[in-house]
Amino acid sequence: MAEGTTFKRCSCKDGNGKPYGQKCPKLRRPGGAWSHRHGSWNYQLELPPTAEGKRRGPLRRGGFESQDVAETELAQVRELLALADPLEPKTRVQIADLIKKTLAETGNLPGAETVRRKVRRGHDLGVEITVGAWLEEFLKRKRTIEETTRRSYEGHIRLYLIPYLGHLRLDRLKVSHIADMFDEIEEFNTTITDQRRSGDPQIRASVKYRRPIGVSTMHSIRATLRHALNMAIRQDRLIDFNPAAVLEMPPRARPKALVWTDERVKQWRTDFRDYFTAEKQRRGGRRVDPIDAYVSSPRPSSVMVWTPAQTRLFLEEAAQHRLFAMYRLITVRGLRRGEACGLRWKDVNLEAGMLTINWQLVQLAWGVHEGKPKTDASERTLALDSDTIAILRAHRTRQLQERMALGEAWKDTGFVFTQEDGDRLHPQYVSDQFLWLAYMAGLPPIRLHDLRHGAASLMLAAGVEMKVVQETLGHTSSAFTADTYTSVFPEVAKAAAEKTAALLSMNEKEQPVSGDIIALRQ
Repeated sequence: MAEGTTFKRCSCKDGNGKPYGQKCPKLRRPGGAWSHRHGSWNYQLELPPTAEGKRRGPLRRGGFESQDVAETELAQVRELLALADPLEPKTRVQIADLIKKTLAETGNLPGAETVRRKVRRGHDLGVEITVGAWLEEFLKRKRTIEETTRRSYEGHIRLYLIPYLGHLRLDRLKVSHIADMFDEIEEFNTTITDQRRSGDPQIRASVKYRRPIGVSTMHSIRATLRHALNMAIRQDRLIDFNPAAVLEMPPRARPKALVWTDERVKQWRTDFRDYFTAEKQRRGGRRVDPIDAYVSSPRPSSVMVWTPAQTRLFLEEAAQHRLFAMYRLITVRGLRRGEACGLRWKDVNLEAGMLTINWQLVQLAWGVHEGKPKTDASERTLALDSDTIAILRAHRTRQLQERMALGEAWKDTGFVFTQEDGDRLHPQYVSDQFLWLAYMAGLPPIRLHDLRHGAASLMLAAGVEMKVVQETLGHTSSAFTADTYTSVFPEVAKAAAEKTAALLSMNEKEQPVSGDIIALRQ
């Protein structure tokens, strides 16, 4: 019976109520041939012993409409068993186990291609790898990536990919499964928005630390999954197709940077006042955190840029702050926050008027990680204007005075910008102080990173060549620089002919300061 046989049987019973099975006289015609009208077709095949060497019962399957259909499935079983190398009896046993298990769970045979692939690659047929199991293995194998990248992968996997897809078998993951995940994320975005507007404090508290997921983040989540599945294809050959690679998603549109023109500032003043009033009413007259209201009030774009006159007002307000030199450096040279926090004195040459970006401090959750800059292009040397050099000299003098005052308690970290005891700065502190200074100056809000956008726009408006701007900012290509910044200051670019430092010292009469902000601040 090693090759298996097909036969007919029925449910007829004899006079004692015992089933005839294969012995029913109606199954055969007078000449001995099978009856076309009675019974159904079955097959039977002897399976190899169990892993413990025990003989198992033969595989029997029935209910087929014709002998051809029964023969077809029998041939599929033979094909599956034949996938095992004759010298690998263990594999043949695993295939038999898989056949029995799959038939019991689904009523169908396992796919021959799937079994063939696993046999060829030496995988244990008794182990079903889920998406969640593979994603955890993926993280373990990513040993040489930057800590920021690891944290990004870990967050995507823990918050989205495993909760939505982790239970699925890796080899059964479909494009539709991934599309459903993003549909559910968008539905939850709506829930967050609705519950934040609720008048019930408990409902608002339930989503206090949850933010709607934007299109850009969804693309990043998909990129993490695509990378993990590509590794499953290349390294372990667990799958042959990457469904994340072909998923259609809405385009990742970068927010357009806009300038705080007089008209936009006027509208923002109204929106800020309305938002502040509404928040105070919602809190029953209790105090509203002014900075929360300042950054939460609506603005024309998430990326806003100050005009040169507004930037000058900010620097005037920041002039007495301990970190004034840092904010000046970011404003005129476009350093990223982490690059400014990670700058060391050994990389600064004030005599030559140059500094080199070699390190950065990156905030991960609330922890701070020191690492290399964002890209190879981010490692760069920048020239400094005379005003910035003078400001850095004054900053170094004040830092030396702080060091002498603390004596042995001073922490010699070597950073240019430090806490008062010499320890490294927390990047979030730098951002918080920036927002407070901008608020105190009566300026419309921008992010600290938008000072970098402003530096690029100022350079372009001053007539600096695109290639120079690209290298100053540490962009990989000038095309990205052009796409991002050339339209930011069209009105300034037409009139400006001075260099960047000159733009910051122009004696313009533009006064964007909001009296409403000052009144609310008191």
